[in-house]
Amino acid sequence: MSTTEPAPATPGRSGVVPLRTATKAWFLVSLQTFGGPAGQIAVMQRMLVEERRWIGQQRFLFALSFCTLLPGPEAQQLATYVGWLLNGIRGAVVAGVLFVLPGVVTLMALSAVYVGYGDTTAVEAVFLGLGPAVIAIVVQALTRVGRRALTAPWLTVVAVCSFAALAFFAVPFPMVIAGAALVGWLVGRSLPRRTATATVAADPAEPEPLISDSALHSEPPSRGRTLLVLGVGVTLWVVPVLAFAAAFGRDSVFVQQGTFFSGAAVVTFGGAYAVLAYVAQQAVNTFHWVTGSEMVQGLALAETTPGPLIMVVQFVAFLGAYRDPGPLDPWVAAVLASLLVVWVTFVPSIMFVLLGAPYVERLRSNQSLSAALSGITAAVVGVIANLALYFAFHTVFAETEQHTWGPVTTGLPVPGTLIWSAVVITTLGFLLIFRFGWSVLRTLGACALAGVAWQVVASFT
Repeated sequence: MSTTEPAPATPGRSGVVPLRTATKAWFLVSLQTFGGPAGQIAVMQRMLVEERRWIGQQRFLFALSFCTLLPGPEAQQLATYVGWLLNGIRGAVVAGVLFVLPGVVTLMALSAVYVGYGDTTAVEAVFLGLGPAVIAIVVQALTRVGRRALTAPWLTVVAVCSFAALAFFAVPFPMVIAGAALVGWLVGRSLPRRTATATVAADPAEPEPLISDSALHSEPPSRGRTLLVLGVGVTLWVVPVLAFAAAFGRDSVFVQQGTFFSGAAVVTFGGAYAVLAYVAQQAVNTFHWVTGSEMVQGLALAETTPGPLIMVVQFVAFLGAYRDPGPLDPWVAAVLASLLVVWVTFVPSIMFVLLGAPYVERLRSNQSLSAALSGITAAVVGVIANLALYFAFHTVFAETEQHTWGPVTTGLPVPGTLIWSAVVITTLGFLLIFRFGWSVLRTLGACALAGVAWQVVASFT
């Protein structure tokens, strides 16, 4: 893909890349956001850092480290942050919205198919090949991010320990991130020269970004700006729920879902997996919006559609409102509820980035903070490795079992449940990406076609 050098920019300018050009790029990114945060980060790494060279590697990793600390989907927040760096608040909103838009449309359609026809077998044939393809995409992300982030021995140790803590000791994600930040801070305090070397290290064969760090958008933090962003953000977040309460009553399904998922949006530290167990329990056992099997079905659909995994809440809201529509037509109620839940889930996510970005940018030159964030970036490499392992096990095998040996707790696949279609299509994905150098979008398309072909052949045997 060709990369056209943007016009020269001055420090603090809010449009170092024309917004129209950036919008097209974010739309292309949004079409490839399969595979959870690891796959989504890989897409942005490739398109923004390597191909278009709009942002430098260290700046990208610094933004990723900050977004990992926030509640909400870190990949969407990373897109929001980079959008802010390129085009200010307008760029942040465009990037954050476009990142989830294809997933909203796709999952809305799949939810309607599920309600109308009772299953999504025909649609799942299209997605059969996407899961295996994502394994190759995630591994590519792991190698690329790891090569650039682990620029010192202590960072490699942090990445390995983070992977082990998550994969074998069931350590909560927030504790892993906090531990990595503490190690980074301590190393930065005791060995400042070593952390400085690690921060600036880069592959000499890689070209410099077309836009220097000093030319990216920046805003001085201030109490007035913070209050303005907070006021506008909270208003946009809360007013739709209040409007539904006024129209349909406080006990309506719309207010129940809007209130519940608003609360869930602020406790999603550690990504979607960290909060999905709580969401599933409440949606199934407390509110009875879906059954347990439907929750699993919705999760499977969210896994294989573009966008963050937390998009499963849209499926839950659609089914819950369809069955309890109040005075509305069930289809109208389902669409309105799913859009409301998407709104209250992602508006705070964008708001958190806009609140924190100016303060984090101001502290970017702080050696101790940079070292702490470098530690978090190393931990993210371990997180991506753990996600790759988790995704591979649950894609290539139909069943996994939890095993415990003393302090070690890990999930392992059941050998007799190997899915041969997943093995074949995963191999195809690795060949297309690593052997032939295909793009992510072409690889996803080819593997999707392979999945359909496999399903058609299987139906005749």
